[in-house]
Amino acid sequence: MTVTERFLRYVSFPTQSDETKNDVPSTPGQKVLGEQLVKELRELGIEAFMDGFGYVYGTLPATPGYENEPVIGLIAHMDTSDAASGENIKARIVENYDGGDIVLNNDSLIIMSPAEYPYLKDCIGMDLVVTDGMTLLGADNKAGIAEIVSLVQRLIQNPDIPHGVIKVGFTPDEEIGRGADHFDVAGFGADFAYTVDGGPVGEIEFENFNAASAIVVINGISIHPGTAKDKMKNACHLAGEWMSMMPQAETPEHTEGYEGFYHLSQMEGREEKAVLKYIIRDHSMEKFNQRKEYMKRVADYLNEKYGDGTIELTIRDSYYNMREKIEPVMHIIDRAIDAMKSEGVEPRIVPIRGGTDGARLSYEGLPCPNLSTGGYNYHSRFEFIPVQAMEKMVDVLTALVRAKQ
Repeated sequence: MTVTERFLRYVSFPTQSDETKNDVPSTPGQKVLGEQLVKELRELGIEAFMDGFGYVYGTLPATPGYENEPVIGLIAHMDTSDAASGENIKARIVENYDGGDIVLNNDSLIIMSPAEYPYLKDCIGMDLVVTDGMTLLGADNKAGIAEIVSLVQRLIQNPDIPHGVIKVGFTPDEEIGRGADHFDVAGFGADFAYTVDGGPVGEIEFENFNAASAIVVINGISIHPGTAKDKMKNACHLAGEWMSMMPQAETPEHTEGYEGFYHLSQMEGREEKAVLKYIIRDHSMEKFNQRKEYMKRVADYLNEKYGDGTIELTIRDSYYNMREKIEPVMHIIDRAIDAMKSEGVEPRIVPIRGGTDGARLSYEGLPCPNLSTGGYNYHSRFEFIPVQAMEKMVDVLTALVRAKQ
C-alpha cells in the first residue's frame, strides 16, 4: 500500500475531538481508527496495541547488531480539528497541478486560488490531495500517521536499512490539548522522539508558544430598562469595555513569527452576566508572564471602578515552550537537519505558532521536536497536501532513523 492510499483510507474515519466531552478519548471514532492502526501494524509484523485511553503504541525491533543505537520515537495524533466538518470527507487528487485555480466544489462555487494561497505555486507539477470544499481534509495529522506507518512498512520490507529500536505512538485528542495527558512516556521507552505534525516539507520546529487560557466572568445587575437609571450594571457593556482595553494589534490576525497574542475565542452574555474566553500565547516566557499580569491589572482596574466581584478572572497555564528542554539535546535537531539534507530537502527552523503533544512530552522527560508532514491550510476546508510531499517525508523519516554506519 502506498502512503497516499494509506492516507486516503485514514481520512475516511471521522475522528474530530470534542473539548466539551470528558471522555477519553473525547470521541469514539478515534478508537475506531486506533483499532485499524493496531491491525495494520500487526499485519506488517510488529508488536502493537491500544491501551484503555485510546493510545496506540508499536515497537519495531532493531536490525540485528544495532541494538545499541538510540531508541527513536515517532508520534502523530489521530484526532482532527473541529474548526470545519470532519464527517464524510470526499478527498480527490488533482493530478499534475498547473498553477491555476482549483474548483473544489462546482455546486457551491468553492474555489482554491493561488491569489489567496500563493504557496500553491510551489506545488506546480505535483499531485494535490484536496477536499470537496465542504470539510477539512485531515492531513493534520493523518498524513503524519500515514508517513510513519509507511516508514515501518519500508523498513520491514528492506532489512538492509539498518536501524535501532523504533517506537511508534498515535495519540487521541491532541487538537483539544489533551494528547499528552495519558501518554505512557516510561512504557514508550524512547530516548527521544519526533512528532510528525508540521506543515510544508522541510520544517523543523522546537520552539512553541507558552500557552494559557483565561476566562473572564463579568457580573452585572439587571433592572427593567424603564427604571434602570443609576441602577443597571450591564455586563454586556462592561464586556465591551474590557475588550477595548486589550491591545488591539496583539491578536492572531495581526501577528506572526515570534509575536505573541491575546485571542478572544468565545463570548456570550446578557445584562446580568457575560463570559469571555481567551487564549494567551507567547514564545518568550517573560512576555507570556507579562501578558497574564496585564489581564490581572485590567481586572483589578474594572473591579475598582465598578465594585469588587464585578470581574472574575481565571487564568490557567496549558503548556510551555519546549525550547529549554531541546537545547541540551540539540543533536536530535542536527539529526533531523542531516536527514532532510540527505534527501535533497532544505531544512527550515521555524517557530510553532501553536503547540504539539511533543511540547508537553518534552517536559515529561521525552525530548520531542516536530517535523513537517507536507500539508497546507490545516483546520480549513482548503486544506491540501501534495502526494509527492508525503512520499518525500517517508524518505526523510527513513534517513532519520537509519543507523549511523
